[in-house]
Amino acid sequence: MATVKKLFSIDESIVRELEIVSSVLHKTQKEVVENALDFYFDYTDTIVADNITKEIKSGSMKVHKSEDVYKELGIEI
Repeated sequence: MATVKKLFSIDESIVRELEIVSSVLHKTQKEVVENALDFYFDYTDTIVADNITKEIKSGSMKVHKSEDVYKELGIEI
């Protein structure tokens, strides 16, 4: 996987905690941040899926059959 550099500001208290956690775990700060983001994204995937399910059940999001979508796009399976 390609590595991309990002520059953003983080609250000082979070930076101190990151330094402590990375030291205790004997991991780089990069590894701790990547693991934390992976965990968070897994967590939010569940929330997104629940929201989509609610929208489908309420009728505010329409679901199409895959065969119809493929046909509309001219994709043969």
